[in-house]
Amino acid sequence: MTTAPAVIRANAVTKRLRQRHAPPVLALDQISLSIPQGVLAALVGPDGAGKTTLLRLLAGLLPPDEGELFVLGIDVAHDPQRVQDAVAYMPQRFGLYEDLTVKENLDLYADLHGVTAAARGQRYPSLLEMTALAPFLGRLAGQLSGGMKQKLGLACALIQSPQLLLLDEPTAGVDPLSRHELWQIITKLSTEGTSALIATSYLDEAERCQQAIVLRDGKVLAQSPPRNIADRARNLVVLHEPMRDETARDLQARLLDTDDVIDAVPQGGRVRTICRTSQPSALAPSFEDGFMTLLAGAPRARVSRTPSPPVTRRDEVSVEVRDLVRRFGDFVAVDHLSFSVKRGEVYGLLGPNGAGKSTTFRMLCGLLPATSGTLLVAGEDLRRTPASARRNIGYMAQRFSLYPQLSVLENLAFFAGIYGLKAHLRRDRIQWALEEFELAPVRTQQSGMLPGGLKQRLAMAVALLHEPPLLFLDEPTSGADPLARRDFWRRITVLAQGGVTTVITTHFMEEAEYCDRLAILDAGRLLAEGTPAQIRDANIQKEGSTMEDAFIAIVEHARAKAQGP
Repeated sequence: MTTAPAVIRANAVTKRLRQRHAPPVLALDQISLSIPQGVLAALVGPDGAGKTTLLRLLAGLLPPDEGELFVLGIDVAHDPQRVQDAVAYMPQRFGLYEDLTVKENLDLYADLHGVTAAARGQRYPSLLEMTALAPFLGRLAGQLSGGMKQKLGLACALIQSPQLLLLDEPTAGVDPLSRHELWQIITKLSTEGTSALIATSYLDEAERCQQAIVLRDGKVLAQSPPRNIADRARNLVVLHEPMRDETARDLQARLLDTDDVIDAVPQGGRVRTICRTSQPSALAPSFEDGFMTLLAGAPRARVSRTPSPPVTRRDEVSVEVRDLVRRFGDFVAVDHLSFSVKRGEVYGLLGPNGAGKSTTFRMLCGLLPATSGTLLVAGEDLRRTPASARRNIGYMAQRFSLYPQLSVLENLAFFAGIYGLKAHLRRDRIQWALEEFELAPVRTQQSGMLPGGLKQRLAMAVALLHEPPLLFLDEPTSGADPLARRDFWRRITVLAQGGVTTVITTHFMEEAEYCDRLAILDAGRLLAEGTPAQIRDANIQKEGSTMEDAFIAIVEHARAKAQGP
């Protein structure tokens, strides 16, 4: 048992967040915890659990309303400036200046923290080596990939050699390769003695830490080594095989509707299931299994299974892309890309940051013209009749793209008008959206002030208002907690069963298992295509290998081949 002094100590800390025209929200409720020096700790929990609020208190940016909070032995309530000077805090949207170069961003943060020229001369080389950014010192931050931006943000946060590192979702929205690189940096810092607390929605990241803190509704449910939390699911985890002609996605939805199942998630063509009672031949539990068991009883989204007419002509092509090219000046973002998607299919587009996925999506939705090639969507040529083709499309952007200053109800009403819904149908569909996505309690709140999970629900509700036969979803679950991701995919399963075609991008490789077929892109080119099983089997022969292993192998092989001997 460690006897190291605590870098973080909280005793009965409470925090209420005040709102305009609404009662305060109890964000943290009598939280008590302790993190020893030199420990790498994870902060996990459902959306709205209080993770970001806790990190902001620990960074000295907010005072506690009640209780005691000490960071590096400093009383946060009495001396927040000392805390700010001693810790490095990297929020979800770190404040890089995109019109400044990598070097200029580093210099700016060094100036803000009073780092001397001599100290910079010692600090910069190690930071640049650690983040592999040395070759890009003169590049504008706005021209970096998502993963490189996160590494630059981390370098800027580390500029003053902090004693404690606080990271809020540092790997949200970055591809598996970049995520791997970021964790190499975090692990190196930890082995060198840096204490860190990291909020993450990737539970496999929490499993790498020495301590895990689970929050829900502003309360600490558990603080222990991840292995202890995993043990909560001991003897409860089994694999279920899909029935004939049943997808793992359909089996998951069926299992989640049964009383004996705590959780179910596709894995390697089967469904990993946590039951409420002990099972023979149970699998060794993971941290995610323990986490979901700990949260058992949390309400699941109510997903309507409205009767749908039988889906015929499943071989009908909903999306056809042939020889698609998009150039930005001399830069080729999409390079002669071809694929097709059948009706009712869930088709995944995977690839590293900058692979061309979002550019392809914007062309498919008629938001960006193609340089050349063929784009057929729901039987219409998108390059010739984009307006009529767009009526068949529901689109959910990579980032929240609704009007943040409008309320939930105002956003729904505005987009219903944009879609041309008539008065009576408009009322019916808005009411459907409020009920189906459980948005009625927040109907009058400004959408920009909603928690991430509610923003996601609102964005999906807007995309489905006009009942489109085709959905384009660009990283819709980025930053979403595991419960929200399960609820999201239950909705996609119901839509697919009714014949709705879905094309989706994601950086969660476990979500690739939900897809009927996948395409893996890099540098705008198609590297691999097939079912999840075909992608895994063709690229990874090692027992127990995952889709993430296959993804990394495919991309690294293609890049090595492109570089030549």
